Amino acid sequence: MANDAVLVERDGHVETWVLNRPEERNPISSEDMISALESCVAGANADPHVRVVILTGAGSSFSAGGNLKHMRDEVPPFGGPPHRSRDGYRFGIQRIPRAFAQLDVPVVAAVNGPAIGAGCDLALMCDLRIASEDAIFAESFVKLGLIPGDGGAWLLPRVVGPARAAEMTLTGDRIDARTALAWGLVNDIVAPENLLPAARRLADRIAVNPPVAVRMAKQLLRQSDQTSLTTLLELAASMQPLAHATADNKEAVAAMLERRDANFTGE
Repeated sequence: MANDAVLVERDGHVETWVLNRPEERNPISSEDMISALESCVAGANADPHVRVVILTGAGSSFSAGGNLKHMRDEVPPFGGPPHRSRDGYRFGIQRIPRAFAQLDVPVVAAVNGPAIGAGCDLALMCDLRIASEDAIFAESFVKLGLIPGDGGAWLLPRVVGPARAAEMTLTGDRIDARTALAWGLVNDIVAPENLLPAARRLADRIAVNPPVAVRMAKQLLRQSDQTSLTTLLELAASMQPLAHATADNKEAVAAMLERRDANFTGE
């Protein structure tokens, strides 16, 4: 890690990434946070021992998204000549969705509080989401006279459907955790004190499986809304022999036939 904007903790095969700017409610628009998240993704991809990631925020917020003080002061990309501002987005905060799109391992968002604007979109970049009862979500860009600049207009309809995405995006209104559950934005809601344990239980349910197969299955899921069934079947046909060739596949089959717990090594 190049800085302390994101704290990384490892316990077994699960890494926890903690957005670490609680005094500012964990905005993700600054270079230190962007670089730290990119570094986390690169590290997880390169480490075969990492099987699942949990992403959460320090303090009472998950993420406030963009830094409002920087918007007020027109700190790039929130000000300056339009062509420079455009590059500020492309080579700034938009690096985060690009990085998460390349992340091989599943990510569980443990949404501990408000997830606003780009903070909501960050939760959407994760594969699964568990929310504290204190969590709120808002695709709130229009409230600031802005549009989703970090991929929210692509991410949100794929999670909650086009009608709910339009409602959240065009009103900018906040929704609470129970509404988020009803709309399919989160997988579960729990009491605040149970959030990280619940996220860990979900992560462990994933991490117990053969890690190579999990990484490839995640990639198939990510490709499923971007390609045709025929193309996806071809991709699966190419991936499946790789899965068959792993020691973990042989161990899984043997363990099922012998009615015992499997021991997966990632080989």
